[in-house]
Amino acid sequence: MSFGSIIPEVTASCGQQMPVLGLGTAAFPPAASEIVVQAVVQAIELGYRHFDTASVYRTESNLGDAIQEAIRLGLIKSREELFITSKLWCTDAHPHLLVPALQNTLRNLKTEYLDLYLIHLSMKPGIIQYPPNPQDFLPMDIKSVWAKMEECQRLGLTKSIGVSNFSCKKLGDLLSFATIPPAVNQVELNPCWQQKKLRDYCKANGILVVAYSPLGAAGASWGSNRVMESEVLKEIAEGKGKSIPQICLRWGYEQGIGIVMKSFSKERLQQNLAIFDWALSDEDCKKIGEIPQGRGQTAEDFIGVNGPFKSIDELWDGEV
Repeated sequence: MSFGSIIPEVTASCGQQMPVLGLGTAAFPPAASEIVVQAVVQAIELGYRHFDTASVYRTESNLGDAIQEAIRLGLIKSREELFITSKLWCTDAHPHLLVPALQNTLRNLKTEYLDLYLIHLSMKPGIIQYPPNPQDFLPMDIKSVWAKMEECQRLGLTKSIGVSNFSCKKLGDLLSFATIPPAVNQVELNPCWQQKKLRDYCKANGILVVAYSPLGAAGASWGSNRVMESEVLKEIAEGKGKSIPQICLRWGYEQGIGIVMKSFSKERLQQNLAIFDWALSDEDCKKIGEIPQGRGQTAEDFIGVNGPFKSIDELWDGEV
């Protein structure tokens, strides 16, 4: 299926097409509903067709309202013109809760199906909250949880299934028994955290990598200014007459990955689309490849002496 927008598409191993550049809707604390709705409608008007949400973001209903408004305005004819991703929050990562959680997500979004549904970690069932209490994390019953994810795909509740923040080890464990392998691994990825080992592993196993925080998430509580303040990226941007965000997004595009960026500014949404009619030089790519690396999202909130992850190294299986 082609989404008929100005944004190129990437293909997951399952054969599903995904617009390479998508709009994320996560904001902590959450943005006002009207701001999210307006941003999504504007994005659709500009040509965006891929939207990323999650129950923990509290934007599923906003995204659903925006899609209905875009249809009413004639910006799109139907929901089928869009690619919608949502994620299961950790409190629902249990076999008996997973399908009802997805059904609730579909009600929020006012749609009959997702294009992609992702899982992350597991916590005690209960109220969705962020940041989480590290003592509430549990070892995930990944076999049973993934069996339910596969059931969701077979039922047509989602066209494809995937994971978020999975290391090479966690992916290997999943691939050892999965009947339907994950189509996507959505992870933090940008010029300051390039994830080459993980990208190589995913490529070898037919898993599409999708980047979140492609600009370093400077405004988030866990993000940093490392990307936006990088002298290397600044120099490349000035030499090309582009912005640092455009350099980052173009770099991601040239890596063959999907990208989810977040902005509720129409001007920045427009600027972020202007990355497809030029290219980085070999020298540019070499300089970017030499940028010092470090994970921005260490997920320290997930670490607890009584939980399954007692250190950052243990959480990320050494991929820090």
